Amino acid sequence: MIEDAITAPSMHNAQPWKFVHRTDTDTIELHGDPSREMPREDPDHRAIHLGCGAALFNLRVSAAHHGRKSAPRLLPDPDDPWHLADVRIQWVRQAAVDDRLAALRPALRIRHTSRFPFTDEQIPSEILDGLRAAALLEGCHLVLPGAWHTDTVMHLVHTSQLFEAADASVRAEIASWIRTDAGDESGGAEGIPSAALGPRQYDVTSPVRDFDSSRHVTERPSARFENHPRIALLGTAEDTPMDWLRAGQAMQRVLLRATLDGLSTSLTSQPLEWPELRADARDPASTAGYVHMVIRLGYGPRGGATPRRPASEVLTFV
Repeated sequence: MIEDAITAPSMHNAQPWKFVHRTDTDTIELHGDPSREMPREDPDHRAIHLGCGAALFNLRVSAAHHGRKSAPRLLPDPDDPWHLADVRIQWVRQAAVDDRLAALRPALRIRHTSRFPFTDEQIPSEILDGLRAAALLEGCHLVLPGAWHTDTVMHLVHTSQLFEAADASVRAEIASWIRTDAGDESGGAEGIPSAALGPRQYDVTSPVRDFDSSRHVTERPSARFENHPRIALLGTAEDTPMDWLRAGQAMQRVLLRATLDGLSTSLTSQPLEWPELRADARDPASTAGYVHMVIRLGYGPRGGATPRRPASEVLTFV
């Protein structure tokens, strides 16, 4: 189940999770890993909560696949903000297993972030409705912006790129998680390898972050991306650590559902990492007052797998 859990996405593939199984109980604890925090880009640890929430959702999916019921309790210890959840895993009769969760399990190992161009093929409305419903099941909202709102988000993407280019400390933090040469890629189990960066955009028409803006990766091709990207904004009414964990679970539920529906996806939080830009990303007509992730949807290459730390490195028995 932990091997399934750690297939979750996380900011810069930092994998900010630790699990503890107390062998005299039926509970798995989920903890954030402070050694993987990003002080410049994620000072409030919102991204850590999102990534750990996605891993928590994968754990729930895996438990259902194995015929078990999972009962998560979020933020169980008020004195320990890094103790994010306790998940009670119980054997139950097959009729009590959540079949909707179990059905998502085949997508765990094939869901990968795609930083490649998508086609202009329209996504059927019934698929988009299903993705909205997936977010609602986790208590979150998935907003599918129209043309003017999409243009607004793209403007925020462009502005955040300028902010990032002007801040050397942010660029250095990003660079520490990007593996841009063979030496890095041969020995690391975290971060983003150069093969997963995708091509450069001729014009930035799609919200795909260029992690190699300094152009350290040689012979990287360029490509034209979709002119009218289909994006979705994942949000909640409030903006607390509890909401971030719920949003992480909703994000993963949406991504797995999209994968089974034949869609490719990519994530970006770039314009949401700047407080002066984040508020402008929301739809004023939506009840989702706080946006946590911009999800790009479409038909195209699914992207390759990125490295993961082994389960033995993130799981402790006590």
